[in-house]
Amino acid sequence: MRYLSIYFTNLLCDYLAIKKPELKDKVYVFTMSQGNRIMVTASSKEAEKQGIFANSVLADAKALVPDILAFDDKIDFNKKLLIRIGKWAIRYSPIVAIDLPDGIILDSSGCSHLLGGEEKYLESILNKLKESGYNCRGAISDTIGTSWAVARLGRKSPIIGQGQQYNALLNLPPMALRLEQHIIQRLHKLGFDKIGKFIQLPASMLRRRFGQEFLLRLSQALGTEEETIIPIIVKPPYEERLFCLEPIRTKPAIEIAIEKLLQALCERLAKEGLGIRSAELKGYRLDGRVTETKIGTNQPTHLVPHLAKLFELKIDQIEPDLGIELFILTATKTEPVHVAQEKLWSGKPGLADQSLAQLLDRLAGKVGPQAIRRYIPQAHYWPERSLRPAVSLEEKTEIKWQKSNPRPMEMLHKPASIQVTAPIPDYPPMNFRYRDELHLVRKADGPERIEREWWMEPGEHRDYYILEDDKGRRYWVFRSGHYDEEHSAWFLHGFFA
Repeated sequence: MRYLSIYFTNLLCDYLAIKKPELKDKVYVFTMSQGNRIMVTASSKEAEKQGIFANSVLADAKALVPDILAFDDKIDFNKKLLIRIGKWAIRYSPIVAIDLPDGIILDSSGCSHLLGGEEKYLESILNKLKESGYNCRGAISDTIGTSWAVARLGRKSPIIGQGQQYNALLNLPPMALRLEQHIIQRLHKLGFDKIGKFIQLPASMLRRRFGQEFLLRLSQALGTEEETIIPIIVKPPYEERLFCLEPIRTKPAIEIAIEKLLQALCERLAKEGLGIRSAELKGYRLDGRVTETKIGTNQPTHLVPHLAKLFELKIDQIEPDLGIELFILTATKTEPVHVAQEKLWSGKPGLADQSLAQLLDRLAGKVGPQAIRRYIPQAHYWPERSLRPAVSLEEKTEIKWQKSNPRPMEMLHKPASIQVTAPIPDYPPMNFRYRDELHLVRKADGPERIEREWWMEPGEHRDYYILEDDKGRRYWVFRSGHYDEEHSAWFLHGFFA
């Protein structure tokens, strides 16, 4: 295993200087209340030149610099900032963890060769961070402890060879082992100002004088005791990455990248009998921003040409700007693929037809998935409750559609009030007015009485009529309750094809 530790020498102040460039040469600090005093938690370079450092009292700092600028250090702000930087660093390693209060750790195993070796790998990451405005140091070694120590206190090469932790630690002070302050003070009182002066002492003697925690930190740095990190984002089980040797900007190059990612991902899914229901493509640009593109399918599939066609419809939404250096394709939702037995003679496969599912996927990519709906019947008499949206093409129900009394192709979410002229009770209307347009009725069928489901809500019954006007348009209208000359109310509820 190889670990990269990155140490930010003044994280909060660097961040503020990035957000507010006018503070570059100003004396400013971050402060936090501790008891009855306001303490300095971080200070800018100009403040340090004036002798103002972290853990100073703000009143003392103002005595040195009366016009000093003080900003509130919000609780866990540095943690949130490190998480944001860590997410950015995922482009260099799939496993990134924050190292409070001032660093991040990357599992660089198998990653450095993509940039030409560990030296170029480390140099590339640090240069990107410094270009953004952060002052930082980094080191790579076999253990988290040694990388942490060299990044903060090392003065020679930041790349520690395999198995060279022992030699790298010899000339470093005890604080390089991430020890508590009282243990460090005790070591200095005994003359152990360097790790090399006590590293060869018997473990029993070190445990008796400094405790088990001391031995654990030393063993972790040397690699004899295992140490793990908690990643910021757990790598999804179905994800593929493509690191570009040169930044990609053109549409043909993006299509090639997507096809390569799909081939690798779909090959894995096919071996496990799974297909993609939704997928996400992320492109990490040179300017540090991330572009995101998502697709969805009506049926699980691992067919590369079909999925590539869906992404092709979304390529225009990708903004490469100066170029994309890393693509990450993730199958955010997968389901088992059930391969249907092909029939000897051609028939009517209906919703089981793969070409139909692929057509719906392409239409959804163009007009949006919300524009395509499929409904299935429910066990209700009341029209508004007699159907519901289907979750997928495969969803089935034992309830059959009503065929004796046809229902309109389009039904209003809320019935619209209309003005009706009817000759006598229980006769269909002669005409009706809807949206300021008078419709003369030429044909009519009804009534069909539908009682309200009294166990769900009280109310009147409805008498429905199918009406055809003089222009051949057909409507589904109803009268609410029994006929009443003064209070009879009519409504339009749907439109037939």
